[in-house]
Amino acid sequence: MHQPHSPQSSAPATGRGAASADSPAAAAMVDLRDVHLTLVGTAGPVNILRGLTLAIPAGQSVGVVGPSGSGKSTLLAVMAGLERAQGGQVQVAGQDLSRLGEDGLALFRRQRLGIVFQSFHLIPTMTALENVAVPLELAGRRDAFDRAESALDSVGLAHRRTHYPTQLSGGEQQRVALARAAAGEPDLLLADEPTGNLDATTGGGIVDLMFALQARHGTTLVLITHDEGLARACDRMVRISDGRITEDSGDAGADRAAAKAARAAGG
Repeated sequence: MHQPHSPQSSAPATGRGAASADSPAAAAMVDLRDVHLTLVGTAGPVNILRGLTLAIPAGQSVGVVGPSGSGKSTLLAVMAGLERAQGGQVQVAGQDLSRLGEDGLALFRRQRLGIVFQSFHLIPTMTALENVAVPLELAGRRDAFDRAESALDSVGLAHRRTHYPTQLSGGEQQRVALARAAAGEPDLLLADEPTGNLDATTGGGIVDLMFALQARHGTTLVLITHDEGLARACDRMVRISDGRITEDSGDAGADRAAAKAARAAGG
């Protein structure tokens, strides 16, 4: 993977006020500007992201749709610091990701992000409770197992906490993965095709849980999906094709997000 030759610090800025109040990124959880990423394969270089610009306010849910190969999952990986952009600005939760080394990015993800993948990525030798507790322990939480139990309860799996992944159904494994991602109350929850390996009924339950957890904690949610109906259930839908944004319901989505935040504050 290509890495830019820019100065890198070893640790991310900490605290929710990392961006200055008068900076453009202060109001955005995600601020991407003119982002480019090219990967080199056996057939030569492939332009994955082509000058993509996207700002996502804190607390908003965004559904990202597009055909296979359009750059959706790469976009999520760039937001998570799992792929490095080769051009443009990538600022997430007030942190310029280009300034972080690998250790700093890992710490940033632990402190600020929750990630749900299509393939669950549970540790097979650990119970459901241990899978949820591990990132909390790595983050230094003394109450890691108490938080993990609460997170499993929130997804309806308190009774399965001592079971191993092979003893759980696909839907249950994804609920464990969702509990793990949400247990630390992250600023930003990234979900890459979280229902892709599930049947419609089970997937619908996972989506309902995801939106409930997002609303409860005021988390910003970015959901990568092929399901336009699911994307339209978000505050905002963004369509990507050939590494560029071709449709963005941003204004209407921002209005819905503001109304939702006002209702939460009032209730």
